[in-house]
Amino acid sequence: MSYNGEAVATKLNDQMKTLPAAERIELISKQFPHAVFTTSLGEEDQAITGLIAKEKLAIEIATLHTGRLFPETVDLIKQTKIQLGIDIKEYHPLEADIANYTSEYGRDGFYYSVEGRHACCHIRKIKPLQNALSKADAWVVGLRREQSQNRSEVPFAEWSEDYNLMKFNPLADWTRADLTVFIEQNDIPINPLHAKGFPSIGCEPCTRAIKPGEHERAGRWWWENEEKRECGLHVKQ
Repeated sequence: MSYNGEAVATKLNDQMKTLPAAERIELISKQFPHAVFTTSLGEEDQAITGLIAKEKLAIEIATLHTGRLFPETVDLIKQTKIQLGIDIKEYHPLEADIANYTSEYGRDGFYYSVEGRHACCHIRKIKPLQNALSKADAWVVGLRREQSQNRSEVPFAEWSEDYNLMKFNPLADWTRADLTVFIEQNDIPINPLHAKGFPSIGCEPCTRAIKPGEHERAGRWWWENEEKRECGLHVKQ
């Protein structure tokens, strides 16, 4: 009998609606022996890392080290490993892919066309992600509905056709206030750039501080139209 991923996702999504985040993550670890959590070291992801570490859950923690991260983010990877006592596996882009990209678009070709930006995200994020998820049966991420219009309806559980596995958003219903309280109460290490107006932090050349009144992800790829501001990891380009 074939596996009906969408039906299973619907059932899990309904089940998770009434559970606190810690129990959602624990449920994932019990039902999916090869779950992988991919972290970008943002506050949401740091909260999930903290929950995994606290309960010593059997979920692999991975990060996509794009080669263009802020120094503060690189330092936070090391700090998190030490402070929370966990391992974070790093996945890097291939040097040959970077060389080919630079030859075709230039090192910073993402500024000059949407095509160039998507191509950069593909080699630095999508391909390393494919590697990270190659043996996974579940993928855990830190998306919240409040983050942006593109993410306003993310469920707790969904079937990913692209990666042929279950994808989970255990903090989907958390507000910014929920996140702040959890981080403060549990002494979770966070990126110092958050205090400088960067609520969402990606690669250094593609992230700016937001202005008063802007939504949390307004500083990501700010030179593009709103509907195109995703890298393809979670929302198709």
